[in-house]
Amino acid sequence: LLDTRDEKSRQAFSNTHPGLLAGLAALSRKTRDNSALADRIRHKYRMKNTTGYSLNALVDFEDPYDIIEHLMIGSEGTLGFISEITFRTVPEFPCKASSLMIFSDIENACKAVECLAKMPVRAVELIDRAGLRSVETEKGIPEYIKGLHEKAAALLVETAADDSGQLEDNILKILRSISHLQSENQISFTSVAAEYELLWKIRKGLFPSVGAMRKSGTTVIIEDVAFPLPSLARATLDLQGILAQYGYDEAVIFGHALEGNLHFVFTQDFSTSGEVERYKGLMDSVANLVVDKYDGSLKAEHGTGRNMAPYVELEWGKEAYELMKEIKKLFDPGNILNPGVILNTDSLVHLRDLKPVYPGDEITDKCIECGFCESACVSADLTLSPRQRIAVHRELMELRRTGREPHIAAALTKAWQYYGDETCATDGLCAMSCPVKIDTGKLVKKLREEETGGKTALADWIAGNMGLVTAAARTSLTAIDAIRSLTGKTAMGMAAGALRYITAGKIPAWNEHMPRGASNLWRKGSQAAGASKIVKDSEDKSTAGNDPAVRGKEFSSTAGNRIHERPKVVYFPSCINRSMGVSHQQADKRQLTLVLESLIIKAGYEVIYPDKVDSLCCGMAFSSKGYAAAGKRKSDELEKALLEASNMGEYPVVCDMSPCLFTMRENIKSGLRLYEPVEFILDCLLGGLEIVQSDTPITIFPVCSLKKMGLDGRFEELARLCSSEVTVADTNCCGFAGDRGFTFPELNRHGLRELRSQIPEGTRHGYSTSRTCETGLSLHSGITYSSIVYLVDGVSSPARK
Repeated sequence: LLDTRDEKSRQAFSNTHPGLLAGLAALSRKTRDNSALADRIRHKYRMKNTTGYSLNALVDFEDPYDIIEHLMIGSEGTLGFISEITFRTVPEFPCKASSLMIFSDIENACKAVECLAKMPVRAVELIDRAGLRSVETEKGIPEYIKGLHEKAAALLVETAADDSGQLEDNILKILRSISHLQSENQISFTSVAAEYELLWKIRKGLFPSVGAMRKSGTTVIIEDVAFPLPSLARATLDLQGILAQYGYDEAVIFGHALEGNLHFVFTQDFSTSGEVERYKGLMDSVANLVVDKYDGSLKAEHGTGRNMAPYVELEWGKEAYELMKEIKKLFDPGNILNPGVILNTDSLVHLRDLKPVYPGDEITDKCIECGFCESACVSADLTLSPRQRIAVHRELMELRRTGREPHIAAALTKAWQYYGDETCATDGLCAMSCPVKIDTGKLVKKLREEETGGKTALADWIAGNMGLVTAAARTSLTAIDAIRSLTGKTAMGMAAGALRYITAGKIPAWNEHMPRGASNLWRKGSQAAGASKIVKDSEDKSTAGNDPAVRGKEFSSTAGNRIHERPKVVYFPSCINRSMGVSHQQADKRQLTLVLESLIIKAGYEVIYPDKVDSLCCGMAFSSKGYAAAGKRKSDELEKALLEASNMGEYPVVCDMSPCLFTMRENIKSGLRLYEPVEFILDCLLGGLEIVQSDTPITIFPVCSLKKMGLDGRFEELARLCSSEVTVADTNCCGFAGDRGFTFPELNRHGLRELRSQIPEGTRHGYSTSRTCETGLSLHSGITYSSIVYLVDGVSSPARK
């Protein structure tokens, strides 16, 4: 073990590895003494170059420890293992602007690159016509991209500065530098974050987008070369010619133009010898083009790996290649560390042991396992990430199709239950990160549906008796809360934990933030059959909504009956909030349904509740568990009830839970105006409210469904209207996933493992838009979370007329 920052570690290493240190020092001297070889190495590293080992370490440094540090970079585990590393970072400027410049062809685009290289640009990305075509239908892409001719090419340019004035100066200099070049579009820059982030998101998605267009069962391959910048235009045209010669018509070329660094992406079928031979021809031709014609780099920034191992000596020459072999022998004389990678004597190693990509399911077959999804997945590093789920599922499907290795298929099937299914939150955030919008959660839901195998009797009974079920839930939660009040939270926690242990996890996990049962919304006889309940303003504004006895006059009326001129809104309280009341820690002891009703009335609206509301459900609780038919039944029932209550869509509809509202928007297609709480407050209620901003520090957590609806920014906007000190704490998905926080609490714990550290000291109040998520957020943050509706209600009063 060597810590190059620690003098004691260095000294200990010199005692245990004197031969390695002496050997590196001698190798460095020998290389520097060979002026022709040393000059060759320096020349090669004037371009981006990662082919083979980092030979520049031998000419740039004399201290063996410095040499070790720099040889280890890019060694791909063939020299040792890096357990910890310190990076030197580049500045992240606060002001940025980007431009998508279209030129008539690659040559003119590359002429622009030569001009831009002298300008204050941070990045210049080249995209050929095929690359533009692969993303031209993406949201936000200018419409004119579709009409570009076949030779057109684009440059995506970014400039950045410390302030807006310097940014404007940068933009003017850049535009002047290329003003003599003919472009296909009016070149301009945008400094609007949402606009330039979209451009860069598209650029980053080029690789997966090509992969998504491939035929099922084929592999997507990305290669990475570099040319001297003055040769970039000619080299790009030559590369396009080689790809066409071998029939890779779908190939896309893009890259970091300032460094002469090009990536090209294509799809490959390895299932026949003819296809493998075609691939070999392509790689041989590319290697000859890069090395012989342009003296470029076969690998500019990617790892070398087995695919390039046959060509390392071709690029570097025999003398430099022998140096690399000596380096490997010094570090790994037994050739046990990742053997065959980087250096390999087999000239056909890149054609052996090719990884098959089996078809798995139409939902995920476009996946190329790029891993963009992993940062958004709550179960990544706990069980499986989305791409791991897809890879395992593909392998399992292939084993079942072929019938081979049944013992492995059985083991995978058993392991899948927990790793693939039970710990998947099915939140869909992976689709937001995926360039081709693959939602692995949909695959898991589909598999759950297949697993039910038509055994839906219990789900059907629950769907038909939702009123009874929610009543039972209220009673159960109230009973549990009563026991907790009698025994105290410590004894309750111990008893609940013991029960869960004894039943092998069949009893849901209890935590101190579990709420008591909600009170029933409806007093006996308050609704006439076939009618909606309408609640209008109370004379006493201070108590409206706090006490059911003064919640306002109730009318048995059809939704269309005009009572007076006040605007109306249909409020659908989710079954979760009809069941769950408040926790012991919540300061406001009113349940959410009463608070939202109070806020709506305060803003000058009449509240309409759908008929037989206690039996209604959006269907998410059923469909997420694989009971799609029961979920659709509940969704259809809700849609019918909301249409009646809203006078066939005349009045807006609000639901108090973001996840439920998201489900409603996915399923209900009859034109109803469906609002989530944040959106409804901002768009409909603010005009009738006066907000007095609080100086109490708060934190907010945007739940998954809020992000998927694109409302996370509006959530922050609303929070900042209400408080002068807002922290957005975000760890993607919280992992509560409906009831998973009770049944698999480790998922919630893992998802929120970094939450507490994001909340500034002194913050005591947290807000979100999902009752179940708020339970987990409270448990793992050290503060109490509740709906943002409580905050708005607390800082608002009716607007003065």
